[in-house]
Amino acid sequence: MHVVPSLDPESPRVRFGAEMRRLREAAELSQAAVASRLGCTQTQVSRLEKATRTPSRSDAERLDLLFGASAGVSFTRLYQRIIAQPGSPAWFRDWAEEIEPTLLVLRSWDPLLIPGLLQTEAYARHIFSMEPRATPDEVEQRVEARMRRQRMLGRDHPPLISVLFDENVLHRRVGGPEVMREQLNRLLEVAAHPSVFIQVVDADCLPGLAGAFMIAELPDGQPDVISSDAPAQAQITADIEIVTSIWERYEAIRLWAYPERVSREMIEKARDTWI
Repeated sequence: MHVVPSLDPESPRVRFGAEMRRLREAAELSQAAVASRLGCTQTQVSRLEKATRTPSRSDAERLDLLFGASAGVSFTRLYQRIIAQPGSPAWFRDWAEEIEPTLLVLRSWDPLLIPGLLQTEAYARHIFSMEPRATPDEVEQRVEARMRRQRMLGRDHPPLISVLFDENVLHRRVGGPEVMREQLNRLLEVAAHPSVFIQVVDADCLPGLAGAFMIAELPDGQPDVISSDAPAQAQITADIEIVTSIWERYEAIRLWAYPERVSREMIEKARDTWI
């Protein structure tokens, strides 16, 4: 049985769903009735109320029209708070706010860096500080956003996380020896978690050179969603042809992955070279 992960009760998305349910019940409206006014399905209304779906601007505006200002709640303002969370690019908010809180399994591949979910603050800070025109405030906001995402590892019922990365990542200097030792120690620490699987991929794996990506497996029979990397904007989609293509690439990369035990030994050996 899948246990739905707990969500932050202070988040604007949770507040949006709670207020929506409160006002709907006060007006004695069914979820189906609200769905017809929003132009969506009853399931989508249920997910909005449970905060497992991110509302759209249209949802917020229609709810304000439905319940009116007399309710003392502005869904439009709550929507603005949801999308205005600092540190994440606009294209990433749907992934971080809608996909990651509910996923069952996350599979990822990175040919260049330690994946964001496993990065230390120092490692992430150095990466973000190298971005063109990045200000110190922007760097800190992005580091904080990355650390917030990592909270999924501490849930009571965390998702299964399977991580693949190129073996050259272990030897790519990011921030100097101290940062690298801390980062590789972090990998070994996380690898001991029962829901995290880390495998190093042979550097001769050519299928992986096309770029980083993530595959999210969602509950309730929802289609898989992928996020594939790009310098300016990631592609986030559930398009069956694209998802199938990414799955095929993932399986091709996995053929080049070392077993977990061997991968841990490789990480330990690489850590000891950063002196």
